[in-house]
Amino acid sequence: MAISNTPAQDYVQSDYSNSARLNINGSAQEQKFIENLIVETIEIYGQDIYYVPRTIVNRDTVLGEDADSQFDSAKAIRAYVNNVEGWEGQGELLSKFGVRIEDKTTFIFSREKFKEKVDDSTVLNVEGRPNEGDLIWFPVTKHLFEIKFVEAEKPFYQLGKGYVWECQCELFEYSDEDLDTGIAEIDAIETAFANAITVNFATGGTGDFTVGEIVAGGTSNVTAEVKAWDSNTRQLQVFNRSGIFTIPETVTGQSSGAAWTSASYNTLNNVNTADSIDQNYDFETLDNDIIDFSETNPFGTFGSSTDTTV
Repeated sequence: MAISNTPAQDYVQSDYSNSARLNINGSAQEQKFIENLIVETIEIYGQDIYYVPRTIVNRDTVLGEDADSQFDSAKAIRAYVNNVEGWEGQGELLSKFGVRIEDKTTFIFSREKFKEKVDDSTVLNVEGRPNEGDLIWFPVTKHLFEIKFVEAEKPFYQLGKGYVWECQCELFEYSDEDLDTGIAEIDAIETAFANAITVNFATGGTGDFTVGEIVAGGTSNVTAEVKAWDSNTRQLQVFNRSGIFTIPETVTGQSSGAAWTSASYNTLNNVNTADSIDQNYDFETLDNDIIDFSETNPFGTFGSSTDTTV
């Protein structure tokens, strides 16, 4: 049906039931055209990043978190970095607990490309979109970010459709998560910062453990990943432990076949951090010079059933 406005005069659309009605949501062709422009823009002006999905292992339903999260894959995708003048956030803060870095940034994904590169090839906790809690590795600056919020309504339904995911991110604070993505730079974060301890072995073992292999305790069934092995001192540094090794027990390398009998180790003495940062072992040992734990109540006599002195 054609609409004629002859002679030319002001025209007010009032009949929205005919084929000449104003289509405020645009046609499928218009929406696809806009989407293609956005994809092309991100491909031209964006950056190559890795999207690292989180695998929930043991969710705490009270606090809503998972301290045992795993990150087992990394998907390459192009993203637009929405910060052109540097990181957002409060930057470096000096507190009584040391320096805290609160860098923030925003990554923008094409929805179509995210579906193609990530969603179709991996299992997400919430399918169809980026997930809060997932990670983004930015190779240019060697930063690992955690997605804190995913904005789905910017721009606001242009031609009646959304075309991008806007991921608002903060610098990731590592806390013993398992990183096995296959990307060496990402996995090195676990090796560098995971809580690692030294296991001392008795003489008489066989073989040499290899870095990166899994070792298992014969009695405790505890598993751990090898960080370093010194055959001269018979000391094995391990991280990502599933529990506490029994003393003594035979610890066997699952790849190397090395087998040694554990003699001692200390779960508080983290070999991955300097004494000035990690002071768990110092607090545990030095407090004996301050507090007399042989007393029934080392903090005083208040509340004692045998002493009426207040």
